[in-house]
Amino acid sequence: MIDTHAHLDMTEFDPDRDELVAEMSKQGISSAIIPGVAADKWQQQLDIADKYQWYFALGIHPWYVPDDIDRAIVLLDAMLQQYRENKRLVAVGECGLDKLHSWSNKQLLLLEKQLHLAQTYQLPVILHAVKAHQELIHLLKRCRLERGGVIHGFYGNRQIAEQYIALGFKLGVGGLLLNPSAKKLRQTVTELPLEHFLLETDSPSMSPFDQANSRNTPLILNRIVSEISFLKKNDTVCILEQLNKNAVQLFEL
Repeated sequence: MIDTHAHLDMTEFDPDRDELVAEMSKQGISSAIIPGVAADKWQQQLDIADKYQWYFALGIHPWYVPDDIDRAIVLLDAMLQQYRENKRLVAVGECGLDKLHSWSNKQLLLLEKQLHLAQTYQLPVILHAVKAHQELIHLLKRCRLERGGVIHGFYGNRQIAEQYIALGFKLGVGGLLLNPSAKKLRQTVTELPLEHFLLETDSPSMSPFDQANSRNTPLILNRIVSEISFLKKNDTVCILEQLNKNAVQLFEL
């Protein structure tokens, strides 16, 4: 298994990262993709990715919109240029739109500039989308990306899912799927072909409903696979093979 979205560089993992990695290995979790969130956090992220030989993306999260967007984009461009030959750089992101967090046109501008960088470097994008699907879909129609990407932490209905799929995007599914009340997401996963989904956790965030007050980790991946297996009425081996294939295909792992 590969966790296609885990912030394992964050300080929440500093006390026991080695132990967690050992347990991940025992459970068959062979790797992870660590998304970038802000320029001042990239070096720590890269150091952790290098230590464990994890994959990584570089980007600016909508929660970290900088005062000087142009300067931040110049820095991101330079980092992408520096690491473009590194096989473990697999995407631009995490970037996107979040209407629940300091929503403004600056988020749109920052995202559009990152989409152009993704096109320049021929990389997929890892997109964060909260209460902003229509704005994001409109922007993606304008900035067509050859490599597509993933809508991380997807929670929408089938109609929204199909709009993203038509634009060349996969849908990241994590711990929310385990919640029986997440009816829209569970129905979407049940009805759409498995080739459109990726396995992720968003660790340390998005803990399952029954562990809401605890730190999330990639160790819940087996539970997610089992739940997808239940919803799709297929065995876990077939489910996992397809999910791994999806990740390898999108990120060229």
